Amino acid sequence: MLAEAAHSWADTGDSVTLVVANRRSYRPPDRAHPVGQGREAYFWSLIAALALFVAGAAVSVGRGIQELIRPEPATDFVVGYVVLALAFVLEGISFMRSVRQARATAKMFGYDLIEEVMATSDPTLRAVFFEDFAALVGLVIAAVGLAAHQATGSSAPDAVGSILVGVILAVVAVVLINRNRQFLVGEEADPRVRAAALRALLEMPEVARVTHLRLEIVGPRVLYVIGYVDLVGDDTESHVAVRLRALEARISASPFVAGAVLSLSAPSEPSLVP
Repeated sequence: MLAEAAHSWADTGDSVTLVVANRRSYRPPDRAHPVGQGREAYFWSLIAALALFVAGAAVSVGRGIQELIRPEPATDFVVGYVVLALAFVLEGISFMRSVRQARATAKMFGYDLIEEVMATSDPTLRAVFFEDFAALVGLVIAAVGLAAHQATGSSAPDAVGSILVGVILAVVAVVLINRNRQFLVGEEADPRVRAAALRALLEMPEVARVTHLRLEIVGPRVLYVIGYVDLVGDDTESHVAVRLRALEARISASPFVAGAVLSLSAPSEPSLVP
């Protein structure tokens, strides 16, 4: 129960941090941040994952070891079951909301649920999904440990359950820390997203072919597009520049694009195929 309490405190702190992440990451671009401040989401989500590791995993494992060394009798088992049941319902509601959100995007790109949660550039969705899943598993472990304690009179099952909860939280925290690190360092967009973007470019009537395309993730579900394109026709240099700028503006009008920079392809460069 104490391990789950520590987990709940960590979850509460993480939720506050993720709210900060969302608000700061959606600030509009300015002179100091020409492509916006989307990467704030990865920084604050990294802080939340570190807090989960320290306040959740470390406390749970430490408490379990302490209970094994100095066992304490438990009372009020019914109260414990009621608290765990209520927590399971609330965590389950939150978990199902994250599942529905992830499934909608997964269906669009042909992913399964876990692939989408791991691949998404939205760190808050990933954090809520994994933390709620860990919470549900932890609540089941806590209930089993409490029942074993009640049945045997020994606190050892409770202590082992606390350590298991801590290990689960540590694994989740490490996964979240690593994914946020990857996005902060800089990660190319998922291959299926890249293929969809390439198809969209080639479907534009003014684009004859694309020879280079780089999609840089600059925030949750936001990309910066860099590419080399061959335009239809054979205009003069000044007209080509105007057409390129118009094409960049059209691409940047998407809410999922922070900006676009296009250059002309060299005749010898091979065309990309989606």
